[in-house]
Amino acid sequence: MAPYEDWNKIEDDEDEELQDYSLYEGKRDVILFCIDCSPSMLEMREDERYEDVQTCNLTVALEAAMLIQKKKVLVGPNDAVGVMLFNTTKRNESGQAGADIKRGSYVYQPIATIDAPKVMDLVQLLDEARDNPEMLKKTFPPMTDKRVPIGDVFTSCNWVMRDGAPKTATKRIFLITDEDNPHPGSSRNRMMTSARTTLVDLVQAGVMVEPFFISTDEKPFDASQFYSGVLLPTNITDLDESTDDSPAPMLPESISITRVDELLSQMRFHEVPKRALFSVPFTLAPGFVVGVKGYGLITEQKKGAYKYFADLGDRMEPVTSRTAYVDEERDAEADKAEILYGMDLGAPMADGEDAEDVKESEAGTRQVRLGSRVFYTADEVRSFRTLGLEPGIKLLGFKKRSELSFEDNVKHSVFVYPDEMAYSGSKRTFAALLRTMIDKRKIAIVLALTRRNASPIFCAVLPQTEKVDESGWREPPGFHLIPLPFADDIRAAPVLKAFRASEELMEAAQQWITKLKVKNGSYPPDSYPNPALAFHNAQLEASAFREDFDAEGFEDLTVPKHDMMHKRAGKLIQEWKNALLEDETANIVAAPTAGRKRKADTQDVVVDEAEIRRLNDAEQLRKLRVEDLKNFLKSKSEAVSGKKDELIERVAAWLDAHPQL
Repeated sequence: MAPYEDWNKIEDDEDEELQDYSLYEGKRDVILFCIDCSPSMLEMREDERYEDVQTCNLTVALEAAMLIQKKKVLVGPNDAVGVMLFNTTKRNESGQAGADIKRGSYVYQPIATIDAPKVMDLVQLLDEARDNPEMLKKTFPPMTDKRVPIGDVFTSCNWVMRDGAPKTATKRIFLITDEDNPHPGSSRNRMMTSARTTLVDLVQAGVMVEPFFISTDEKPFDASQFYSGVLLPTNITDLDESTDDSPAPMLPESISITRVDELLSQMRFHEVPKRALFSVPFTLAPGFVVGVKGYGLITEQKKGAYKYFADLGDRMEPVTSRTAYVDEERDAEADKAEILYGMDLGAPMADGEDAEDVKESEAGTRQVRLGSRVFYTADEVRSFRTLGLEPGIKLLGFKKRSELSFEDNVKHSVFVYPDEMAYSGSKRTFAALLRTMIDKRKIAIVLALTRRNASPIFCAVLPQTEKVDESGWREPPGFHLIPLPFADDIRAAPVLKAFRASEELMEAAQQWITKLKVKNGSYPPDSYPNPALAFHNAQLEASAFREDFDAEGFEDLTVPKHDMMHKRAGKLIQEWKNALLEDETANIVAAPTAGRKRKADTQDVVVDEAEIRRLNDAEQLRKLRVEDLKNFLKSKSEAVSGKKDELIERVAAWLDAHPQL
């Protein structure tokens, strides 16, 4: 988007229009690991990552909790994590956190702000479990005669969240289990109803449940046995198709883990909370409004900001900073409410000119004398920015999907999802609009103002259907809010014609390019973390947990695998290079175009005749510089005097007199 002048910026509004980064810094994230401790989760097997080491599903789940806590020490030090086990006979002692939760559940780590010593305790527990495979079974004895009702598990989670999580935090529960039918028999339907009721209480309290189902070849996980009738759907299309008589389908964000290492990778992927950037009304017509929330799909991750600390001798205290405006004439701090904003245009107030000379007209505008500056208050600047509009999205009309060009996407989109809490019936209306736009292949044009201190922009609304990949990860259905460029933002890209490679060269290049294509023909960005950021965090993590940092052992996944590339396509690339050297058109260097600021040394420079003929045929000889025209004429023993038009005529005459054979 076109930038505003400095005067149109106010101190608390320097961020981007569709991204409110204060949410990521100020809003805390709370994760409660709810891990099944049944006998099947404690069955030992060989660890694929280490030699002569046994592991179990409980060990892997605790390891995932440990890794996420270690990461949050650096990237989310204000966040909180807790660990609760269920289907165990171990109980919290009276007076401890978790003493009043349901039987069969045990709070191993109460919800608390990330603390390095607590993480070290979990690391020590895992180290002891690797040395003694039976240690976890003795520390957390599993229930063998019965299982804890899932409804009681959700109730215990609710109580743990209530006691430890702030009200304004983003609260989530990571449910990890390998048992697809915890309550077989006649009590199954009653247990499902009870579990679903308590889950509704969790959702109403602002807690989201993200299940991770462990499935193996020996024990496959079938969610339809129990959990499909318990977990609440967030899929708007599935919810729209469900009725009161039929149960709602399974939560689409559930992850079925087929390998043990997938649990760790999926945990790290889901570790980032889904925080809404905005929640505004979506006006479809006068008096017809639904609620929507916007989610940022891409947020640049940066190194943590350094803080200043004061050495007080016995302790180190963080230094807080604040901005103050000082009146130099009075040598006193100016009141922020009295500060005005003005442009760098116009003359300053003349000597002797009084502020009373500034008058208010009947139209509400400020009148000033000719040559004087115009000043505005912070509220007036905000009104200029928002054009007097309130936050919201207003539907303007529809267009064909084909009219949305690739170059229109000048800024990354925001994913829009319905907000049932703001307006009742939003999900069903949203689903109907989404389904109709997909069927008719339409996009919507809207006017969007997402925050009070942002500027209204025109956006294209692109519908997205639900997508499911091989691992079970689902992209939910919804709309992409794509900011559209204004006329001032559009630039015409110069299109230059060049020599086209021969069919033989293109076929030879296609052979080695095919050999080097990435898997599935697309680049998966979530598989390649930022190496600079990962290296920085790895050093801080080693320092925080007093571990040795092995710089040589750090793996940069973005480094090309040259040996593999040479093995796959080395011979084909060499053959293509040899063919390239034999092709005459590949060795031609096009003459530089006009408009360069720095004058190059053109002595002894010969402009290619084929390029001159191509420009002459296209009537584009004027694109050449005077030096290029003179060098060409000089190489043909022609006169080089005269203006550019005369030189062009002389070159064209020579080319006509010497046609190419």
